[in-house]
Amino acid sequence: MSDLLKDLQFRGLVNQVTDEEGLAKALEEGEISLYSGFDPTADSLHIGHLLPVLTLRRFQLHGHHPIALVGGATGLIGDPSGKKAERTLNTSDIVQNWSDRIKGQLSRFLDFELDKNPAVIVNNFDWIGSLDVISFLRDVGKNFGINYMLAKDSVQTRIESGISFTEFSYMILQSYDFLKLYQNNNCKLQIGGSDQWGNITAGLELIRKSEEDSKAFGLTIPLVTKADGTKFGKTEGGAIWLDAEKTSPYEFYQFWINTDDRDVIKYIKYFTFLTQQEIEELENEVANAPEKRAAQKALAEEVTKMVHGEDSLKQAIKISQALFSGDIKELTSQEILEGFKDVPSTEISSEEIGLIDLLIEAKISPSKRQAREDLSNGAIYINGERVQDLTKVISDEDKIDGKFTVIRRGKKKYFLIRYTG
Repeated sequence: MSDLLKDLQFRGLVNQVTDEEGLAKALEEGEISLYSGFDPTADSLHIGHLLPVLTLRRFQLHGHHPIALVGGATGLIGDPSGKKAERTLNTSDIVQNWSDRIKGQLSRFLDFELDKNPAVIVNNFDWIGSLDVISFLRDVGKNFGINYMLAKDSVQTRIESGISFTEFSYMILQSYDFLKLYQNNNCKLQIGGSDQWGNITAGLELIRKSEEDSKAFGLTIPLVTKADGTKFGKTEGGAIWLDAEKTSPYEFYQFWINTDDRDVIKYIKYFTFLTQQEIEELENEVANAPEKRAAQKALAEEVTKMVHGEDSLKQAIKISQALFSGDIKELTSQEILEGFKDVPSTEISSEEIGLIDLLIEAKISPSKRQAREDLSNGAIYINGERVQDLTKVISDEDKIDGKFTVIRRGKKKYFLIRYTG
């Protein structure tokens, strides 16, 4: 077995393979081209897309040729796989814009400048967009039996709730993608999540019927799960995006640092390029000193650096440490915005205001009597420093960059004051 397949299996990245022996032989014999598809269903990829992207990268690091397919055409249709209901169809302008943005994101992970085996980005709108209905039905559709399509899980699970002819046809379009890449790019392997197994095997069947002596393979990687049963990649704020404007590097870092002990080694194998020895050492740390959270720190640092860069990682760590230590004054206004994005906030004018009045106005304390008690008991902190002066007036010294004041009540309840003047 090739070193690459051994590494994929060690990391738990091999879910199903159509012909493992044949694929192992093809990898041993030389370089192959492989692809994975990414439909533009939003203006950014999210961390659910990371696993196939990083798997393409693993192949590239072993000398193979990765093709990232952006589904400019299939994104207009909608993949029924793993979906309980019909997708909302987007306009061609929106899908084109999203396709361009996704192309930019993919370039962070795949090397398009290598001399020997550069990655390639293709858009299936280039060959599907000009395909007329008659050609589609005669040349492609005739290769698919209805019973064969109905037997696929992606279709079966939707039969009762309903599936349109549009989404029913998605399997044929994705199969056509594989055929075109096989013909034009000598692409021998398609990879995707385990929910793509039906689409991938349908593509192999189309290649078999269309090309003599064809040799192609399919490989699926596991869908990422969490030990507590909640959905991976989701938080109370929604999906964890790769776009820093949608999910800040600090939020991104926090998602990974909060990984459950039961999941952390699995995620390190999936999402990092740490060696087997490094992973085994971290596994021992989890078993013997889980309170140190060494594995979570390694995971968060590796993935944040890979997605957002070294500078953003340093900033995320700085914000995390400031919040942990309470040393808020060390943060800039931009870092305050990132670190306190989801805490209750109140806007007030920039004029001076008594702290007790501010506690009432920002609904930090329910009454003046309670505000005085909170102050006397040492429960109120301004920018990380305890305040017990009942006559305290908020001044410019209490405003970070003249824009914000962070007030903490008790150990964990944070409030953000924004100045409008």
